[in-house]
Amino acid sequence: MASPILFFGLLAFVFLAASASDPSPLQDFCVADAKSPVLLNGLACKDPTTVEASDFSTSGLHIAGNTSNPTGLSVNPIGATQIPGLNTLGISLFRFDYAPWGVNPPHIHPRGTEILTVLEGSLEVGFVASNPPNRLITKVLQKGDVFVFPIGLIHYQRNVGKKGASAIAAASSQNAGFIPIASSLFGSNPDIPSDVLVKAFQVDKNVVNYIQSKF
Repeated sequence: MASPILFFGLLAFVFLAASASDPSPLQDFCVADAKSPVLLNGLACKDPTTVEASDFSTSGLHIAGNTSNPTGLSVNPIGATQIPGLNTLGISLFRFDYAPWGVNPPHIHPRGTEILTVLEGSLEVGFVASNPPNRLITKVLQKGDVFVFPIGLIHYQRNVGKKGASAIAAASSQNAGFIPIASSLFGSNPDIPSDVLVKAFQVDKNVVNYIQSKF
């Protein structure tokens, strides 16, 4: 009886693994055609006879971003918009730059796991697990350290050094999505009813109104 149980267990694992990322492409490549009027789950493909090496390349990721903003964060995304050849391949890339004490505020990627490598500086990173409930898993990373944020979990990064920091991250999706927690709750359009937020956060309505005014 062990063999059938093992077989179906492995089959279930393969199914779950296959469903945890973007669908596999059915051809060598599908270079995005930004001019196509076709709407689909992804981007339409260019005629493969018109594809060039430039469709699979971009530059400038070595350039630090401008962190002069309220969060002290700059994000340089590399997806199918920047590299059309990434279309359908189920991966994307980001460069993060952080001012001293700059923060990538708590957010969610609903469609992709993220793996981050520190290039310079010291970053405090963390995510909140659902089992056990609300457990914060956090660590301070140094240059060359790597950390994984599982798909769909709230996570953040913060520069804990006195100098700027930078990191490169990859996501297991062409479009992992980005849901910032604070602005999604307090800056939605139209507003989430304030009494809902009052009960959710157990604060006075004036506090909710004040936070909403910030977004």
